[in-house]
Amino acid sequence: MAHQYHPLGFEGSRIAQGYWRLAEWGMSDQELLSFIEQSIAAGITTVDHADIYGDYQCESLFGRALALKPSLRDKLQIITKCGIRLPSKNRPEIASHRYDQSVQHILQSVDNSLQNLKVDHIELLLLHRPSPLMDADHIAEAFEHLHTVGKVRHFGVSNFNPQQFDLLQSRLEMPLLVNQVELSPLELKHFEDGTLEHAQQHAVTPMAWSPFAGGDMFRLEGINPTLFKALTEVSEAHNASLDQIALAWLMRHPSGIAPVIGSGSIERVLSAQQAQSIELSDDQWFAIWVASKGHPVP
Repeated sequence: MAHQYHPLGFEGSRIAQGYWRLAEWGMSDQELLSFIEQSIAAGITTVDHADIYGDYQCESLFGRALALKPSLRDKLQIITKCGIRLPSKNRPEIASHRYDQSVQHILQSVDNSLQNLKVDHIELLLLHRPSPLMDADHIAEAFEHLHTVGKVRHFGVSNFNPQQFDLLQSRLEMPLLVNQVELSPLELKHFEDGTLEHAQQHAVTPMAWSPFAGGDMFRLEGINPTLFKALTEVSEAHNASLDQIALAWLMRHPSGIAPVIGSGSIERVLSAQQAQSIELSDDQWFAIWVASKGHPVP
């Protein structure tokens, strides 16, 4: 029986389109609009942003394209993130690269995101990274205000460990829906540190950023020949590409991992969407796991 993915708390797509490299794609507003429309047509309706992406430019680029056809807004579920201050020519007032989870910063970041994206609300706001100075009461105050005034529908975190997640959740009446962490066949840390067990326990959706290991999955033969061989054998068995198998491997996990892809190629987007129909056997899943670990299971 296929695993039933528990949704993101709203009608989001299992695979999200990430726009962290949008500023590098060199698309015109019209080209980006076409890309968004084709992604929606393929069934990928959740989009992943952050205020700092592209030197604070990606949200604005997306918003300009969306403004060409505002009716698309109702077909999208927008995720964005805040909590990092990044020195930039576009933010000359920022003196140093650090975290900022103050009420003022969170509220201002969301207002900026809404203005840049040209929307009046965001489906899901994530804290981008945990801070050693995290004050859960301050964050809860900001989240509750944003929810009350209707600017943000749901909340989550990114790169949090279970203890950090639980601390913040203890201050909130509303559930945190997502923990977005790095997961791929080359990045197994969160398979082993309790993050995915915690997600299952609390019905939190783990979103996987960098599911292709920053592009290393496409250079795998020279990076990890053993893993390349294992993925190749599984891909041949399913008549699929290596990147499709990498996604199917993540989605096979019982926690309901939702991958975030970051390609500006519509062909890669369509390929990713098709990966949802691939079901790996336990033997195939463990063959990839063992190849990545470099030794048999104990």
